Amino acid sequence: MEFNKLGITPIVIFNLIIWLFFTLAYFYQFVYMIRVWARGTVVLPPAKKQHTFAFFISAHNEEPVIGNLVRSILSQDYPRELIDCFVVCDACTDNTHEMAEQAGAIVWDRNDLARRGKSWAMDYGFDRILNEYGDKYDAFFVFDADNLVSPNYTTIMNQAFDAGYLVATSYRNSKNFDSSWISAGNALWFMREAKFLNNARMMVGTSCAISGSGWMVSEKIVRGMHGWDFHTLTEDIQFSTFCAANNIQIGFAPAEFYDEQPVTFKASWVQRLRWTKGFYQVFFSYKGDLGKGIRHRQFASYDMMMTIAPGMLLTLLSAFINSTYLIIGSLSHGFLVTEAELSMCVGSLVMTFGSMYVVFFILAVITTISERSHIHSKSKVRIFTNLFTFPIFMMTYVPMAVVALFKKVEWVPTKHDIAVNVEDVLSADTAQ
Repeated sequence: MEFNKLGITPIVIFNLIIWLFFTLAYFYQFVYMIRVWARGTVVLPPAKKQHTFAFFISAHNEEPVIGNLVRSILSQDYPRELIDCFVVCDACTDNTHEMAEQAGAIVWDRNDLARRGKSWAMDYGFDRILNEYGDKYDAFFVFDADNLVSPNYTTIMNQAFDAGYLVATSYRNSKNFDSSWISAGNALWFMREAKFLNNARMMVGTSCAISGSGWMVSEKIVRGMHGWDFHTLTEDIQFSTFCAANNIQIGFAPAEFYDEQPVTFKASWVQRLRWTKGFYQVFFSYKGDLGKGIRHRQFASYDMMMTIAPGMLLTLLSAFINSTYLIIGSLSHGFLVTEAELSMCVGSLVMTFGSMYVVFFILAVITTISERSHIHSKSKVRIFTNLFTFPIFMMTYVPMAVVALFKKVEWVPTKHDIAVNVEDVLSADTAQ
């Protein structure tokens, strides 16, 4: 029996393979979601000891926001004598140093213009803390200058550290959800990442992933590197991948902090383009190590491989092949391609992008319902409309994947100017 008589042609087989790959490769994330719906949020055992921590912040011209972050750190419900806050002013030309110092931080200036950026500031700051303070601190917290931390943040993270986790991440929320559809999209994605990825990973006993800021690393790991050894465009995901490849389990604690999201599409594009390029750097650098971990049945390696793998490029490849098949087939007037195949190509293109929208819409609905108590917005309308704009926001990663593949991308500081404190964020009333 000929395959063509059954309608099984090369383009049909190709589309079936693509569909099966995405379904099987990411099915485990559906299992994650079911697990979270069934069990809620992970609960850590009470800590037997209150450990000492150093909060580290890299800042470049962050005068409007740095003071609020430092104050939120030093006013937590954790013994003040057990925490210190360090700020490295990285080539600052404003009053960041003065504002951080007035708020109570230990402030150092760094002016290496050849190696600017967060990872290099971390390398400088960690090395100097280790040299000047010895083994005073059990672990370090890493934050960005625009962040704010909740009053019980250190208490909850201390539970994770006391439970034996040398690295742990936390719950990343937003302090400006309702600024624009862009900030709302970013905020919802990070909530989803915290609740339905890292929280789920913690429940099933696999390794989590750190993301940008709001994470902890043991002094032992930092001392082993004599500072910080990860300098791609996304040093956070590089470190997470390193941990997965070397069987270092990253924990998750439901300790909440607040991040400032970009408001304009241009600012978001620049930021996410750097992330996408950084993911490429990490993928091509660590794919061998992760592959080795997968062969040794380390699920964390597989999970991380799926996280950093350029799946959007596979989506684009599918769209390109179906479009090419459609164009050539139409021009051949039925000689090369049957009408049934042409219809299938059209259907495949519609399904590719239609299914993306539907999947992201469902994720938006599920996350919004689950995390509604964490969404601090003065506008119910913004929360509702975000359900429909969130898929569009996520689909902009498709062209971004192509641009990042060919464009040279460098670290560019993100401007932060939303100067609020924790009380301002929490006072947002959705009833208005």
